[in-house]
Amino acid sequence: MAVTRERFEQGLTYEAYKAQMTRNQERFAETERTVELPPDAVQFFKGLPALHVLVLAEDWCGDVINNLPLLGRLAEASGTLNIRVFLRDQNLDIMDQFLKDGQHRSIPVFAFYDADFRLLGHWIERPAAISARQSEALAQLFAEAPELQGVAPGSSPAQMPEAARNRMMQFFGSFRAAHRAESDAEVLRELRELLAAAK
Repeated sequence: MAVTRERFEQGLTYEAYKAQMTRNQERFAETERTVELPPDAVQFFKGLPALHVLVLAEDWCGDVINNLPLLGRLAEASGTLNIRVFLRDQNLDIMDQFLKDGQHRSIPVFAFYDADFRLLGHWIERPAAISARQSEALAQLFAEAPELQGVAPGSSPAQMPEAARNRMMQFFGSFRAAHRAESDAEVLRELRELLAAAK
């Protein structure tokens, strides 16, 4: 089912999404505050026609906290991106149009539409290069960390013993800190590649 203008307008503005967050507001705000936008990326987005960007997000998701503030700052700096955020778990009909690998409800999703609500393309979760690097680091962590012995890789943190869950949270935090600049650059590169045809 295509997203219509009427459905799009039912989404939260970026500011309204931030205001309704009940978790991770400080992390989100800090990520937003420290985003660095290269001038060439801002110029690229300023040169685009006005676009509608449908975002699927939830405030518990680390990839949302890592990547949505970058889009928000880009929209502010360029003036060409009209963002509406939909909570994934309340909008599964939209979510299921953008499944990762055709099966996973991964977020965030950034779906770009032109003025007539034709879908130009979409971006999911995190950059491919960062996913590959994170998978390698996670495999090493599961092989070495005592807290994760006996825990199956790919298990949901919610299903893990507390010590294992805490170790995973520590891992994701330190991985993000170590790869933040590279990740942000890759997000911008992938979005520019996706939207080059829209110019």
